[in-house]
Amino acid sequence: MKNRNYYIKLLVLIFAIGIFSACEDLTDLNKNPNAINAEDGNVNLLMPSVLGPAAKNYLNLGIGNMAGAMQFIQQSGWAGGTNYFEWDNEGWESYYDILRTNALLIENANKNGLAFHEGVGLTMRAFLFGQIADYWGDAPYTMALQGNTGEIDYLYPEYDSQETIYSGIISDLETAVTLFASGDVTSVDGNADLYFSGDPEAWEKFANSLLIRYYVRISNKTSESQAAVEAIVAGGMYIKSASEDATMDYTGGSDDTWPLVYDSETSSTRNLSCSTIIDQLNVTNDPRKSVWFAPVAVKWVADTNIEGEASDMLADGVPTPILPDWIDYQGTEVEYTRLYNPNDVERNDSEYVGVPPGLLQADIHSFNGCENGAQGRHNYHVSMLNSIFMDGSPEPGDLLQARILSAAEMHFTLAEMALDGWNVGDAENHYNEGVRASLETWGVEDDYDAFITEVSFNGTKDQVLTQKWVASFCNATEAWNDYKRTGYPQFTLSDEIARAPYPALRFGYGSDELNNNTSNVNAAIERLETTEYSGLIGKNSVYSKTWLLQGTGEPY
Repeated sequence: MKNRNYYIKLLVLIFAIGIFSACEDLTDLNKNPNAINAEDGNVNLLMPSVLGPAAKNYLNLGIGNMAGAMQFIQQSGWAGGTNYFEWDNEGWESYYDILRTNALLIENANKNGLAFHEGVGLTMRAFLFGQIADYWGDAPYTMALQGNTGEIDYLYPEYDSQETIYSGIISDLETAVTLFASGDVTSVDGNADLYFSGDPEAWEKFANSLLIRYYVRISNKTSESQAAVEAIVAGGMYIKSASEDATMDYTGGSDDTWPLVYDSETSSTRNLSCSTIIDQLNVTNDPRKSVWFAPVAVKWVADTNIEGEASDMLADGVPTPILPDWIDYQGTEVEYTRLYNPNDVERNDSEYVGVPPGLLQADIHSFNGCENGAQGRHNYHVSMLNSIFMDGSPEPGDLLQARILSAAEMHFTLAEMALDGWNVGDAENHYNEGVRASLETWGVEDDYDAFITEVSFNGTKDQVLTQKWVASFCNATEAWNDYKRTGYPQFTLSDEIARAPYPALRFGYGSDELNNNTSNVNAAIERLETTEYSGLIGKNSVYSKTWLLQGTGEPY
């Protein structure tokens, strides 16, 4: 009996051990070997996983939909988001994906006492949540990034107010500034820092510059902004020269190329210049024009001797229908011209010509007398983006960067604030330095003396914000935020556009939130304020006002 009991106990023990071992094995099997978790997330591996995607997202929007909204470019095909603000159902998954990785960066840096990495994480949390608040308004913030933990279901988080998010952004940035100011560079790998190569002073300037950006962003809604910005400027730790800009290089590798590529006539060649920016650059003889845009492929030449409105041949005898593809003659010394009779027809015969904003697609294809009307084909009487932005080449490398925040932005911002009476320095000096910094960014700093006489300071916000808008080329998101805050530049659109005659004010909440987090997103929608352009969509319209714009009278 004793032996029997012994064997029974032994079998039970073996069975229990087997179950325990199996549980351990199942646990190990259920671990995603590719997942990043708090236990094994190396901060120097996490950091580029945040910095790279964040910069790429920012650039892609700044040269894409926002570049259309701010009238730098127009597209000749597939242009709903760019030309017509079809932003009604925009998802924010990519931002929260980056924020999840960033949360691990902050957690591991804090746990291991790594001041620099924690400061980077806090700065990037502010930068990313700042964009979410800028684009959508209210959003998950305090309950975000936590999943389903404990008794609270974070899978369907409540929305914080836009005001609360901006307050959190400022708090994070102020903490980050303190961490960077300590000078602690423990465990810093410069190769992992895609922006500043592990320089804490550069990060301190960046964080302070973001503080200036966001304090000014909310200045119409709070009385605290002026004193805070004045203190930062007095301390001098903010981005003041183009060499200090927050940028990320593109290496030209297969996974790290400039997002616009001139791979086919029906894709990249649809990016045309907008008449709003071209007219501005033409009237001021701006040296950045030839850096950003290409001359028209075929220039109109007035000739009263020809019969009819225009010739059907190029001036060198080449028939118009067999005009070479743009990629064949761009950059060559051949100049194609076409004759028109100015008494019979009106044509824009400038070297640089832009498409008016908001035209219908068919009108874009035929604008300025172009007879090659196929969708996606290049309108050879309109300027395109210059080839350096379109062929993916890293040369000149300094131009092909994701620029997150610039000295030009800071100086123009402070010039505007100085005109409002803030103690941040001389308005004219900041204005001049903003112009200088932008010219330096685009490699035409030698033209500063001649150009500044064309745009000499006149003491108006209109001029300051216009030059700030010009300087935001490839970074149009900030121009859009300025437009919403101030109403400058005073854009209008074609009467033929199906929507409002002004740029939209926000992104509409996406279908994932509307379908799965319905009660919380609806509560946020109810806090929006409709405008005369919100239309049948109602409060979730791209033309409705978030907290930031409510009661300000801007931009319309």
